[in-house]
Amino acid sequence: MKFAVAALLATTNAGRIPIQKREMTKDQYFSQSAGLVDKFLGGEKVEVTDFMNAQYFIETTIGTPPQKFTMVPDTGSSNLWVYSHSCWAIPCWTHSTFDNSKSSTYVKDGQDFNITYGSGGIKGTAGKDVARIGDIEATMQFGEVTSASGASFIASKMSGIMGLAYDTISVDKFPTFMDQVALKDKSFSFYLHSNPAESYMMIPGMDTEGYTVIQAHKVVEEKYWALKLDSVNQGDTVIPAGNIKAVIDSGTSLLVGPKAFVDKLIAGITVDSACKNLDTLPDIGFTMDGQHYPLTAKDYVLQVTELGQTQCLLGIQSMDFPAGFDYFIVGDVFMRKYPSYFNLDENTVSFQVAKDTVA
Repeated sequence: MKFAVAALLATTNAGRIPIQKREMTKDQYFSQSAGLVDKFLGGEKVEVTDFMNAQYFIETTIGTPPQKFTMVPDTGSSNLWVYSHSCWAIPCWTHSTFDNSKSSTYVKDGQDFNITYGSGGIKGTAGKDVARIGDIEATMQFGEVTSASGASFIASKMSGIMGLAYDTISVDKFPTFMDQVALKDKSFSFYLHSNPAESYMMIPGMDTEGYTVIQAHKVVEEKYWALKLDSVNQGDTVIPAGNIKAVIDSGTSLLVGPKAFVDKLIAGITVDSACKNLDTLPDIGFTMDGQHYPLTAKDYVLQVTELGQTQCLLGIQSMDFPAGFDYFIVGDVFMRKYPSYFNLDENTVSFQVAKDTVA
C-alpha cells in the first residue's frame, strides 16, 4: 500500500545542527570506494556500502515523543531508514532502535522495505511518522529495519540514514525529507571541519555570518546533486572532464572517480606516510561552470591516527568503474575546504569560503 505523505508545519528560522565526526582507520577510509558503483548505478535500489564508513553524523529524531538516532546526512541517497525495535539482528543490539508502539503519531504501512548492499543488506517494512532534523520536521514514510546482514553494520556508528538527494532515486519512490518539510526555503548546508566541535549543518539556509558564496552551480542531473565539471588540474596540467559530472556527496569521505580520468590527476603524487613531504606536493583543482576550486596537499591528504601513530594518505582514489559511470564523487575532502549549500528550490549547489580567507 502506498499513500500521499503530508508535511507538518516546521520552524522557518535557520537552525544550526551539530555534526559528530568519527575518526576512521586507513582500511575504513578506503573500503568506501568499493560500493560507489552500486550507489550511483544501482537505480531504484540505491545499492551502497560507503554509508557504513561515513565520517560525519547528525542527531535526528522520529516519533512522538521524539526517539533519538545517530544518522548519516547523505546527499548521495534519498531514503530515511532506521533500525526497528523488533529487529533481533546483531547490529540492532548495539544501536538505537525505533519503537513504534511508543509513538502516538505512528501510522503502520506494512509495505516491504529492502535495500541490497555490496556487503549485505537490510530488510524490513515501511512506516509513517514525524521525522526531525533539529526543529525541522516532516511526516513521511521511512524504513523500519528488522533484519541486517553484513559485518559493516555492526562496526558502523550509524543507527540509520537520512537521504537528502532527489526523490527520483528513492527506493519505492518514497517522498524525501526535504520534499515533505513545510518550509518556504527548502535548502541546507554543511560546514565540515577536522575539529568535530566546529562541524555543523544549517537547515534551512546557509551561514552568512562567517562565510561568503563563491558561486552557485545549477544541478545538471536531478538524481544526485550532480554539477557540470569542466576539468580537473594538477598544477598547470589541465584534464578536460568530457561528460563526467561532479556529484557532491556528504556520505563519502574521499574524492573518487573513473580510473582513466583520475589517474591523470594524481600522476606523480606520492604521499610520504610519515607526512614529511606535504609542502612539496602540487596543488590540484576542480573547475565547474568556469569557476576554479583549488585544493592544496593539506586539503587532499588525510592524516589518520591508529594506535598512537599518524599516517598520511592520499584522499583521492581512481576506480575501474564500468562504462556508464560518468561521475566524479566529490566527498568530504572537498566539502571541508568549501562549505556546500544545497538549494532544492533553485536546484543549485553553492560553494562558500570563510570571509577571513578572502583577499
